[in-house]
Amino acid sequence: MTGVDPLPVVGVGVVLIDQGSILLVQRGREPGRGEWAVPGGKVNRGEALRVAAAREVLEETGLEVSVGEVVWVGEQLSAAHHIVLIDFSGSVIGGELRPGDDADQVAWVALEETGRLPLTPTMHQLLDTLRP
Repeated sequence: MTGVDPLPVVGVGVVLIDQGSILLVQRGREPGRGEWAVPGGKVNRGEALRVAAAREVLEETGLEVSVGEVVWVGEQLSAAHHIVLIDFSGSVIGGELRPGDDADQVAWVALEETGRLPLTPTMHQLLDTLRP
């Protein structure tokens, strides 16, 4: 079948929180075009998970990050995709915030305001783990 991943794909993301706001990107490509999520993307063959996570944040946001511990693991299942997702905590160590790569927009969003955005389905699960 064209457009269908034959095997599960590993995706990584980084949760960046500063003063009650979380850094989110609006996806510019499928899956989830137009929806908001933490910065992240697919792991390349032979690439360590944390290295991939830092690379994806830099590509999507222009920010350099230090990648910490795993905060959430989940998956996105659809007719075309099976993506295993691993999200890490992180902190900004450099760079300049700007949308790049496959992100249409990037913004710091107050955690209590995230529900007003069209989020990827898995973002709801991640946010549930971040709330006390």
